[in-house]
Amino acid sequence: MKKLMSFVMLLAAMALNAQAQQTKEVKPRAVLPAEVQIKIATQAAPAEFRDAAKVLGYSPEGKFVTLREGSNGFICLAPDYRMSVYYAYCYPESLEPFMARGRELTADGKRKQRDEIREAEFKAGKLSIPQTPSMLYGYWGDADKLNAETGEIAEAKRRYVIYVPFAKAADYGMANKGNNIGMPWLMDEGTYKAHIMITPPLDHKH
Repeated sequence: MKKLMSFVMLLAAMALNAQAQQTKEVKPRAVLPAEVQIKIATQAAPAEFRDAAKVLGYSPEGKFVTLREGSNGFICLAPDYRMSVYYAYCYPESLEPFMARGRELTADGKRKQRDEIREAEFKAGKLSIPQTPSMLYGYWGDADKLNAETGEIAEAKRRYVIYVPFAKAADYGMANKGNNIGMPWLMDEGTYKAHIMITPPLDHKH
């Protein structure tokens, strides 16, 4: 019985230690300095758009704010500092109502319903979405691989999205399924948020 109790106590100690390790590993990340957020956010945009783009990110208190005003009609989003993977995006101001509404719904705990809600609001004339092709640039990578001096993330990935509302894959001569060779394809075809996806190959062997 004593041996059994000792074994149980050992297991309990091991479990507590593992829990402590896990708690230590998921320690909340601090908000990045504004200048670093701006550097990361603008990495998503083509080089010629970076200096004059408006940048949205986080205040020292963690509130979503404007970090820098812009003058060229583009908006760049700094990554959520709480995530282990940093995602940055850049897009024309015409897409901001659509993007901002998505952020609002996500903050309200309606991430799963946001597409349905935005579509209904668009059809009701309550939400503006460009009806001509609109570009979105994505840039992301491991937060631990960030170079704070340049805003670059080692081994970062990119994705390019062109919104073409209600487009059909057959009309564009493209596939409607993803691939891993960088070939453009149409996602959500026929819907209010149909968009062409272009993702540079993640596996460089192909």
